[in-house]
Amino acid sequence: MARKISMVGIGMMGHGIASNLLKHDHAVTLFEHAGNQPVDDLKARGAVGVGSLKELAERSEIVILVLTGSPQVEAVLTGAGGVLEGLARGSVVIDCSTAIPSSTVRMAQAVQAAGSRFLDSPMTRTPKEAAEGRLNLLVGGDADLLEACRTVLACFAENITHVGPVGAGHSMKLLHNYVSLGMVTLLAEAGACAARNGVAPAAFVDVLAKGGGGGIALERIKPYLLAQDPTGLRFSIANARKDLDYYNAMATDAASPKSLAAAVLATLQDAVAQGKGEAFVPELVSILGGARRG
Repeated sequence: MARKISMVGIGMMGHGIASNLLKHDHAVTLFEHAGNQPVDDLKARGAVGVGSLKELAERSEIVILVLTGSPQVEAVLTGAGGVLEGLARGSVVIDCSTAIPSSTVRMAQAVQAAGSRFLDSPMTRTPKEAAEGRLNLLVGGDADLLEACRTVLACFAENITHVGPVGAGHSMKLLHNYVSLGMVTLLAEAGACAARNGVAPAAFVDVLAKGGGGGIALERIKPYLLAQDPTGLRFSIANARKDLDYYNAMATDAASPKSLAAAVLATLQDAVAQGKGEAFVPELVSILGGARRG
C-alpha cells in the first residue's frame, strides 16, 4: 500500500533511500535544502520538493530523517517552523541519522508529546547499498510499531534488526562504528609503523590476513595499503571523528570505560586538525606516516 512519506536529508544515503521508496510507488516529499544531492531525477519520478519543514510534516504519514547528527535532528524536529509544528497525530518519525542516544530519547519524547510515534533506525553499509535497497537498519523503539513500518523500511533495507527500546538503535550504531572505525584506525597506525620499519605492504597485508589481523577492516584498508586507493572505505575522517565523539559521549553518559575510544578519537581529531578531515579514513596510513614524532 502506497504511503505518504517525507524525507529530510537527501545526501548520498538519503538519495538512495528516496529512490527506492519511489520505486515502490510511495508518495515522496523532499525537503529542499542546499546540502542535498541533486534531486532532479527524483522529481522526474514523482517526488515533490517543499521548502518548509512544517509543510513537509503536514503532507506526511511517515517522516524519515537522514541527517548528519544530533544538532541537525534537534533543529529539524523542534526548531522554529520545524517538523513538530506540522506533524499530524498518529504519524511516525523514523530517524535514520547517527545521533547521541540521550538526544534521541529527548526527541522521541517530544514527538510522543505531539501525539506521534518514533523509531530510531540508523544504517550501516554504504551509498552503493542505499541505491540498491540493501542497507542494514538497527531499530530502536516499540516492536509493534516496527512491524507496522517494516514494509516501508524493507523498500531500502536488506536486513532490519530490532535492538531494543528507543535509543538502542543509535547506541548500536555507535557501538558498530566504534568497533569498525577503531579497527581500521588501528590498522592504519600499524601500517604506518610497518612502512617506517621496512615491512613491504604486500607482506604486511598477507601476514595479517592469515593471522589475527584478518577480517573486514583489513579488506577495507587493503586497497590503500597496496595501491594508495582510499575507496575501500568511502568515509571521511571528519565523519569518523564525529562518530567517535558521539561514542565517547554515550560512554560518558553511561559511566562506561572508554580509554581506547578516547585514543581513537584523539587520533582522528589530530588528523582533522592537520586539515585532513575530508580525506577518507584509509588515508590515515599516510597521515600517520608523515613527520616523525619525538
